[in-house]
Formats: sequence, structure tokens, C-alpha cells
Amino acid sequence: MANRWLVVGLGNPGPEYEKTRHNIGQLVLNLLSENQKFSSHKSRMEISEVKCSSENLLLAKSLGYMNEYGAPTRALADFYKIPLEQIIVIHDELDLPFNNLRIKLGGGDNGHNGLKSITASLGSSEYFRIRMGIGRPIGGQDPADFVLKQFSKEEKQSLSEFLKRGAAAVESLVLNGLDKAQTNFND
Repeated sequence: MANRWLVVGLGNPGPEYEKTRHNIGQLVLNLLSENQKFSSHKSRMEISEVKCSSENLLLAKSLGYMNEYGAPTRALADFYKIPLEQIIVIHDELDLPFNNLRIKLGGGDNGHNGLKSITASLGSSEYFRIRMGIGRPIGGQDPADFVLKQFSKEEKQSLSEFLKRGAAAVESLVLNGLDKAQTNFND
């Protein structure tokens, strides 16, 4: 029987947030879903299941806001009996320049409310992360405002390729393991 991985793309619900920096995790999920629709699940997540070679990817987006990801993530993992070592969270990362990507296992939340919520609900930070660099705001702009803005004109020119790299990084992690995925994708 194929393994099932839970792949959570962080973001906020609604059209006003859809194409913002904070929703980059959900943008990667849209690519991974291969245009399949997401359906509502009782966990307060929208889910879609796709094949990745012999593995099943359960793609999940919360119906709530960023700081509410923990309980729905835990509910899905429990419902489908997905172990911690088969959970991947895709998220925006202020501390990486735009278009840089890093794959890692565990670590702190670095002030990211989505990660904070998931770590608290899972009782561990030892899940995989695909860190999608969005860079820091220039000047005095509040980072909380910056992440809720759409990508700049310049960023939009390379966003599609960046999202494809994020999707390929998830697939590589699932199929080839952490070391090989890091070697092939970490900037």
C-alpha cells in the first residue's frame, strides 16, 4: 500500500489574500493539485489527494487564518493516521531572499504564526518545512503588512518558476529523502 504524506500549504482564506506573499504555500499546493478541486473536510481544511509516483500526497489548506492552522492540521493527521515524519509544511520565509528555497526538518517558528500554531497542536516541531523565501520589507514597512501584500511586478516575473521549484522540492523530499532534496533544492 502506498504511503500517505500530509502536505500543508500555509495561507489565509479568501480572494483578498489569495495572491499575497503569506499565501505562497497555498500557491504551491495549487500546482501540486494538478488542477484538481479541493473539497471541504470536517477538520476545517480543504483537501485534495494526488499521486506522486507510489506515494499519496494529501494536500491541505485551512479554512481559517494563519494562526489557526494547528488544530486542523492535527485533526487531519489523526484522521488519516499520518505520522509526524510524513508531514510537510510549505510556508513563506522573511529571512530568505525572494526566490530562495530551503528544505529542513524541525526548528523554531521564527515568529511565524502558522508554524507556531502547528507546532503547538502537534506537540513537536519535528516536521518537514519547505521554506519559500519572500525577503524582508525595505524601509520601515511592518513585516506583518509586507506579507499580506501581493508580489511586486519584478517578483511576479519569476514567481511561476519559483512555485514550480517549490512543488518539485516537495516531490523530491517525498521520493528521495531529506538529504538528496536539500542537495538539489537548497539555495
